[in-house]
Amino acid sequence: MAIRLKPADVAVVGLGGAGGVAVLPLARAGIKVAAIEAGGWLNPQKDYHSDEIHNNVRMLMTAAAKTKNEIPTFRTSPSERARRATGGRTMMNAIGGSTIHYDGNSWRFAPWDFRIRTEALRRYGAGALPNGSTIEDWPLTYDELESYYDKVEYAIGVSGKAGNIQGRIDAQGNVFEGPRRREYPMPPLRDTDFTDLLTAGAQKLGWNGHRSPAAINSQPYAGRPACAYHGWCDTGGCHIKAKNSTAVTTIPLAVNTGNLKIADYAQVTRIIAVGGRVTGVEYLRGGKQYFQPAKAVLLASYTYENVRLLLLSKSNDFPNGLSNNQRQVGRHYIAHWDGRETVGLFPSDLNIWYGANAQAVVVNNWADDNFDHAGLRFIGGASMTVGHEVHPIAAAAMPTFERAPAWGSRWKAFVSQNAGRWTGVYAQCTSLPYENTWLDLDPEVKDPLGDPVCRITSGPKENEQRIRAYVADKAEEWLRAAGAMDVMRIVLPPEGPNQSWHAVGGTRMGDNPETNVVNKWGFSHEVPNLGILGGSVMGSHGARNPTLTIQALAWRTAEHLVSEWKSIAG
Repeated sequence: MAIRLKPADVAVVGLGGAGGVAVLPLARAGIKVAAIEAGGWLNPQKDYHSDEIHNNVRMLMTAAAKTKNEIPTFRTSPSERARRATGGRTMMNAIGGSTIHYDGNSWRFAPWDFRIRTEALRRYGAGALPNGSTIEDWPLTYDELESYYDKVEYAIGVSGKAGNIQGRIDAQGNVFEGPRRREYPMPPLRDTDFTDLLTAGAQKLGWNGHRSPAAINSQPYAGRPACAYHGWCDTGGCHIKAKNSTAVTTIPLAVNTGNLKIADYAQVTRIIAVGGRVTGVEYLRGGKQYFQPAKAVLLASYTYENVRLLLLSKSNDFPNGLSNNQRQVGRHYIAHWDGRETVGLFPSDLNIWYGANAQAVVVNNWADDNFDHAGLRFIGGASMTVGHEVHPIAAAAMPTFERAPAWGSRWKAFVSQNAGRWTGVYAQCTSLPYENTWLDLDPEVKDPLGDPVCRITSGPKENEQRIRAYVADKAEEWLRAAGAMDVMRIVLPPEGPNQSWHAVGGTRMGDNPETNVVNKWGFSHEVPNLGILGGSVMGSHGARNPTLTIQALAWRTAEHLVSEWKSIAG
């Protein structure tokens, strides 16, 4: 029998990038919030290390075991038996979640991303959409989300250079971005000889090379110091709190209101619904089972866990899983097509052993619909990024550019001479939902509680493959223009990644309840007091990191709950 706790106004499941943002507008409005997080507070001085083995091999994010026990399985067709998925650092159990170990890239999506279907048909005709795609326009526009992008950028602190302030274009920033109301709260992270080299290479080609926006302080901000550029942002936490995780930004502010209470090291097992409404959540903590009553629930886990928890939460009203009477939970899942597919060898050391991965140079000329796609047989594109952070083990895993074997004394000699002389272009593609790609529960593989893990089914996708091939040519041009003496490409499988760092979809937002799980505000079509936060509500994946869009949507959902409290909470 579960121990019944004192009722809260809102129960928030997960305190990562999404839940960690949403609690701030709720708490400031006087809403009493009970947040349940599978991990706990990490200590920057004790838990974060400048250690590649600790961060990349033993994995910082496995400090709590929950994510290790429920790694999804993966298959490429319904006829295939699923195997354990690979892909590394996705979910993390900690207060702050994956914003502790992420690179800090904080991009807005482009206006085109929100209206892909309409704009592709308008510009290229009826045959433009890829076969088998279930793409719909988002139920909101960039303009509707812009103010929330702005709120999050200033609440957490983002460094960058605007390219479009209310229609005024500045080539020092991203000239293709949607209009924003004001400049970033901080200037970009510092320039180096390397960023100058890549920027000059882009300019030589007539492209708009600009700096990446980063949730990392380029100067002191909100009582936290500027970045020390010592490295280890990639897969590591920041011991001086210059990387703006929700653990050091919005969550402490919410706690300080007195309206946020956190149950840490607590695993939510079910969301309880009675009479078509959620009444709270059940969770395990310290070997005991608890029930947290609430007038509304915000589900804010990672995409795989959002879908899994809904499918596990069955009842008489929802025999197929919570909010799944239309069989849409798990559909329209998207694994972001990205990767370091084009690499270049330079004549001298690039001196990128320190710095931050988000201390990057980016080209968006070949992203979104920024170029004419007529005759190319794909829609969308890819942003191209060259980052600034590399560590010895990763550097030693370099390609040999057919100049040496992959092992032995000749390989060792090649690596010792060239480990600091190579870099890669990280191409992030527009990624769409398809009929052949979805999430469900694995009927065979269980976690230690006996519950099924999430299963990923992902089939081939021609549109994304064609984007990668096209942009690989552009990436090679860029590297050679910057001075690379040799270039090679890395090929990924046709179905794309299995367990994705940027997994979205599965509880898609949209106006039609027959094809979507939540409405434009992030609340379930079937369960009016259940809100869903995180990448799972997204209907397409832009050619850039999703974190800032996830956070802007979360802030918007929380504000809507505050403004419509009586009608939603009852």
